[in-house]
Amino acid sequence: MTGQDDGAVVARLLALLDIEELDTDLYRGATRDEGWKRVYGGQVVAQALVAASRTVTEERLCHSLHAYFIRPGDPAHPIVYKVERDRDGGSFTTRRVVALQQGRPIFNMAASFQTEETGLTHEAPFPAAPGPEGLANEGELTLKHAERTPEPWRTMWLSRERPIEFRPVAPTDPFAPVATAALSQHWCRLAAPVEGVSPAMARALFAYASDMTMLDICLQPHAVSWTDPRLQGASLDHAIWFYATPNLNDWLLFDGDSPVAGGGRGLNRALVHARGGGLVAAVMQEGLIRYRPSRSTAG
Repeated sequence: MTGQDDGAVVARLLALLDIEELDTDLYRGATRDEGWKRVYGGQVVAQALVAASRTVTEERLCHSLHAYFIRPGDPAHPIVYKVERDRDGGSFTTRRVVALQQGRPIFNMAASFQTEETGLTHEAPFPAAPGPEGLANEGELTLKHAERTPEPWRTMWLSRERPIEFRPVAPTDPFAPVATAALSQHWCRLAAPVEGVSPAMARALFAYASDMTMLDICLQPHAVSWTDPRLQGASLDHAIWFYATPNLNDWLLFDGDSPVAGGGRGLNRALVHARGGGLVAAVMQEGLIRYRPSRSTAG
């Protein structure tokens, strides 16, 4: 989106994640129609995490979540989140969340929360990667390809809000993809900094951002783009492990790869590092990458 008010866009994202409590363990989240046929998966993960976090004491933070996308979310309807309190232990709390639209489940998630504690530590070193300075962000890359972007992609890509700024280290051409190794690095942060965000909300913001680029990785070796009409793609499941509270006011580096694809599915994973050092999270996602070469490319 050209000329967007970054502060207002980020404020609207925070409002989107501030779900409404309908009753005990029952919440409702708004949706936004940005021209897509389905609700963005990261929004559902983030809202579900907020719902689960609302039922847990604030000193216990989510350390892992595992989610399945069951049906596409409809942007025309709100989403209701039902939380099940499975267990409240001495140091761990477990919750299950089902997301419903018009009475049908579209998503489910299990999340575990832990009281902060010390223990044995080690982590993967910070990978070799250029810094975010000088790299083009997603909006700039969209403008670069705007003249040859067909509808409806052109309108959607140019008009949609971008509360998260992404800067890929090695951007690809969505209309002339070249087969590359299944490796990916990109930097991300909030489009405008925010103050006073709780650790629980910081994790929800990260969950929102974590679904944006993962599935691209398993397409790279096949020189297939999301704009290819022969591709049917969608997130199937999503998992996050937190090892620190992500600070999206500063840059985070997603260092990802795709170790395998087959059966119409591709597996993607990323280690996420803080710019100043420290591995803050690990993300894994399997996605549908059903490809039908016989399908017409016309239009």
